[in-house]
Amino acid sequence: MTCYIFAAGSFYGLVERPAPGDLIIAADAGYKTCLACGITPDIIVGDFDSMPAPDVPGVITLPVEKDDTDSLHAMRIGLEKGYTDFVLYGGTGGSRVDHTIANIQSLLFLVSRCARGRMYGDGVVYRVIHDEKLRFPASCRGTLSLFCMDGQARGVSIDGLKYSLDNYTVTSCFPIGVSNSFVGTPAEVEVKDGTLLIISAIQGDNIE
Repeated sequence: MTCYIFAAGSFYGLVERPAPGDLIIAADAGYKTCLACGITPDIIVGDFDSMPAPDVPGVITLPVEKDDTDSLHAMRIGLEKGYTDFVLYGGTGGSRVDHTIANIQSLLFLVSRCARGRMYGDGVVYRVIHDEKLRFPASCRGTLSLFCMDGQARGVSIDGLKYSLDNYTVTSCFPIGVSNSFVGTPAEVEVKDGTLLIISAIQGDNIE
């Protein structure tokens, strides 16, 4: 089961659609995206600075001055309800680059709570992995970039892409992992000790 969060950023279409048993949370104006997609959220949460709070069941109103973003608070709700798989829509785009960075950090927050998340942007999907391996099918097309999230990521290996690495140490101060390419073969990215942000093309990306 998956917790779907619809945030107030740019929406580029449904890549994964909620199924019965999934939890759907609208974060503030992400409620408008849900309505446009014909989706009824189970919970609507936010400080409602970008739209008035709707007069429907399941609304949780947060203070404007708070530590959590609306999206992060939605993640906390999903975690409290036992979900460990998350999909975030509307977490990127627009002029608020700070919100995009905050949502990328929120993916790291999920990893720190033994959960995993995917954030869909404009033709790409963002993931954060820690001490693990991520595999991609041969059907993937387009680009893949990786970035260190915590100073040093040791034991990074890339196989099956245009450019490979073998047990390499990737640091936060040098973007060696930017703009790799899928070449029509199965591929994998591994980090043995550390945390990576993976940004890959959606096309053909059906990994779990």
